[in-house]
Amino acid sequence: MLSYILQNWTLILILVAFSIALRYTAFLDAVTIRRMYTLIVGIFLLSIVVYLEFLFVDRGTGREARVILMAIRYSATPFIIAQVICTLIKKQHWALFLPAVVLTAVDVISIFTGVVFRVDASGVFSRGPLGMLPFVVAGLYCFLVLFFLFRRCNRQAMEIIPIVFLCVALLSGLLFPFVFGKAYAYIFCTTIAVALFVYYEFQILQLTKKDSLTGLLNRHAFYADLAKSPEDLSAVVSIDMNGLKPINDNEGHAAGDKALSALARCFQRALKRRQFAYRVGGDEFVILCRRCSHDELLQLVERIRQNVAETPYTCSIGYGEAAGGARTLDEMLKESDEMMYAEKARHYAAAGIDRRKR
Repeated sequence: MLSYILQNWTLILILVAFSIALRYTAFLDAVTIRRMYTLIVGIFLLSIVVYLEFLFVDRGTGREARVILMAIRYSATPFIIAQVICTLIKKQHWALFLPAVVLTAVDVISIFTGVVFRVDASGVFSRGPLGMLPFVVAGLYCFLVLFFLFRRCNRQAMEIIPIVFLCVALLSGLLFPFVFGKAYAYIFCTTIAVALFVYYEFQILQLTKKDSLTGLLNRHAFYADLAKSPEDLSAVVSIDMNGLKPINDNEGHAAGDKALSALARCFQRALKRRQFAYRVGGDEFVILCRRCSHDELLQLVERIRQNVAETPYTCSIGYGEAAGGARTLDEMLKESDEMMYAEKARHYAAAGIDRRKR
């Protein structure tokens, strides 16, 4: 026990600090916190497995136990990365864990057949015909982490840097064993724990710029970004949800929050490079376009309309362009708002709704 504690003291400190931080955070929902705790426990248990496996290696004993522990280690890594995805990207289908389950079954079979790994009577390790399968499956999950996180981020350095940091740490688990061998196995759990803790801290920092409900940039970030390189601002898009008040009144504010979140995902999916979305009010959104052409602006608006059409909700959209610097920011915002409100008026007129009576 003492040798385990000394060998994993850094990991233990990180996991304890992580647990304390989660205990007192007010910024994460209960589901995310529970999943974080599951990750912490999983990493801790994996560190024990690694310790015991290489304890047998150093002593040259326990061949059968060593093979079982090896199967657990190879199987646990993809499960941990899959849990990272479920923790950071909340809504995930159970099928996400299917590759990890299949790998676990193959690893269990390998205990008896050596199809993935084997340890001979003299204690020498070798890979079987499917020896690279654990690394392929873990690599798949690393790709999914990068894909899901990047797809939902706001394309700003403050969000991209921690995503890259996390993915580099996870990918090191695939590459370093070939470079450093057994030595890296001792620090794998610590690497993952540090990466998650750092990513968590970045998430907390990002809350000063992100809207907690929708995940878009918030009003504070909007005004801060307006002051940055105003000469690069080529267009402003104003978006307002239609019918939020009836949803709140008739179905409750939880339904209204669900609608706003759904629309925000539509906007986020529509964004390309140099396009940034903000929630600046209750049902009011703005997109800033930097160095975007007129065609890119129209394509953005069309993508938004197509995405929103897939939901039960609607929104009104307007935009204003800099026209090569001929218009000021205030003029762009005025043009964008006027176009948006004109579209909103047409929407309610077509629905036969007199908003003055509401």
